[in-house]
Amino acid sequence: MPVYNKLARDRILEFIETDGLAYNARILESSEFLKEVRAKMIEEAKEFRATETVNESVEELADILELLHTALSVLGVTYEELDEVRQQKKEDRGGFEKAIYLVNVED
Repeated sequence: MPVYNKLARDRILEFIETDGLAYNARILESSEFLKEVRAKMIEEAKEFRATETVNESVEELADILELLHTALSVLGVTYEELDEVRQQKKEDRGGFEKAIYLVNVED
């Protein structure tokens, strides 16, 4: 019996039941939810890093985006507020379009 101990998508239990399988699951306490969203985001980022095709990359980015929206909801922040912070940081520090790879800084 596989043990997952991780945040799962809302409809996963329906799919498990459709397959005729039994499961153990619980609803996370609010104090646990953000912690598990963070852990799942790291998992999805690792999966994105391992992708080899554009389609695989887009699938993993969609998962990350869904988790981003969930995290914002838990934090009580709108996507628009997040984007304002993103734009301000880009204005202050720049974005990543130039593909700069910093090797080191001499002191």
